[in-house]
Order: sequence, then C-alpha cells, then structure tokens
Amino acid sequence: MEVTPPTDDGQAALWNGAAGRAWVEAQEVLDRMFKPFEDLLVTAASTTSGGRVLDVGCGTGGTTLAIARQLGEGGRCTGIDISEPMIAAARVRAESEPAPTSFILADAQVHAFEPAVFDMIVSRFGVMFFDDPVRAFANLRHAVRDDGELRVIAWRSPAENPFMTTAERAAAPLLPNIPARRPDAPGQFAFANAQRVLNILENSGWSGIDIQPIDVSCTLPEKELVPYLSRLGPVGRVLQEVDEGGRKEVIETVRAAFDSYVTGSAVHFVAACWMVNARATSTPQRR
Repeated sequence: MEVTPPTDDGQAALWNGAAGRAWVEAQEVLDRMFKPFEDLLVTAASTTSGGRVLDVGCGTGGTTLAIARQLGEGGRCTGIDISEPMIAAARVRAESEPAPTSFILADAQVHAFEPAVFDMIVSRFGVMFFDDPVRAFANLRHAVRDDGELRVIAWRSPAENPFMTTAERAAAPLLPNIPARRPDAPGQFAFANAQRVLNILENSGWSGIDIQPIDVSCTLPEKELVPYLSRLGPVGRVLQEVDEGGRKEVIETVRAAFDSYVTGSAVHFVAACWMVNARATSTPQRR
C-alpha cells in the first residue's frame, strides 16, 4: 500500500475520521447527486484514449472507475486521496469490475509521484483542501507530461450555493459552535475566487488557464435528505456531539429550511461551480 504522510493534520484528521466515514456511508447517494460532474470529467478524459489519468481527491472512486471504463486498451486511471476509509471503499469497488484502476492513500500535495507519468489530471471537488495549493499544483505538474491537461471542478462562492449552506444557517441559533467558514482556508469554498485560482495555477507551472462558471442541476431523493444533512458538512460533524433531544430539534429545524428545494419525492438544487482547464508548460516550477 502506498502511503505518504499528509502535511495538514487538520484535514487528515477530518477525512480519516467522521467526515470520511460519512462519505463512505453516503457513497451511492453522493455518486448519484454528483453524476453530472462525473459525466463532464469522463467526457474530458475520453480524449486521452489509452492514456493515463490521475483523479485527485478521488474519494470512494466513482469518478476514477467511470473514467477508467472509457480509456480503452492500455489506459489506466489512478485515484489519490488522503482518506483511508474512502480509499478502502474505492479499492473494494474496483475489485468488482475489470476497469484498469489503482488507488493511492496519500496527500497529493507531497506524494512522490513519478515524473511525467500522467497524460491528464482531473478532480471532482477534490482540490480545495490543500494547505499550500501552489506547492500542491506544482507537485501535480511534476506528475504530468509536457502539454498534459488539468481539468478540475471546484465550488464557486457560498453565496452562489445556498443549498450547500442552508443547513448551517438554519442550525446556527441551536448550534453556536458550528465552525465559521474562512475565505481561502482549506475547505469546500477555498476556490471561490477565480483570480486566486488563476494565481495558484500560474505560480505552480501551468499555462493556458481557462476558468469558466458552470451551473449544474443536481437531484437528491427526498428520503435521503435528512441522512444527508445530519451526517455531512459542518452541521453533520457538530451533531455527533449533541444529545438525542438536541439532535432531534436541530434536524427538524434544518429539514424545514430545505422545503423550498423539495418537489414531490425529489430535492432539486443548482450547483454553482468553476470548470478549470490548464496545460502543463514545458518548463515546470521547481518542486
């Protein structure tokens, strides 16, 4: 098993603890909810038929496996993630199908990749958690061949993604200890500022950078809404420390706040994201 010590103990503790386990438990629901983003990356990676693709922050491996199915003979998709529970789940999934995949338990910011081994690097919501993003993207540049492509999807601002912040806003009066989101800090919305993303990529050896807003319609079965809001995100993490009575009150309050997103048996929302494209320059930054 390949393991590289992480650089950010906070992120390592988060994704190897309750947050990582929650993502594994919600794997099927999250894969369905974010399927439109998976499809975008599979389409992008289809241009590298027979090539090698790296999926950064691969989680439980859904996107990694989907890309691998499209690469054809000689192709391979490798997933890398800091979360042991999610990588373990990804490896179990990979055992059940012949798609050419492999998974690395490591921090992509510091992992010792072989130089110029990948043709493309992709990520679905997996690159916003580095404590030193310039160092991380320079390390990823080291791993991709000259003229290789970067294609990642990241969230835009919290204001543009009200669905993603509804739970914490509704729960705030009952859970005053919910951690405040800090702009530019590692986390879901760390790449909200497109100029910051541009600067990170330019300073880490990438060129031909193109950052486009995309608004993607997503759905979630209504019956999965309470498990979703009570296990994932800041509210889900804080709820682990709340007694049963307080937990019930918070869940009822938060569930009511999502009423405007529910139509019949389904939850509908729009995910406001960036589609980020870049090319590897011929003279990468020193690692």
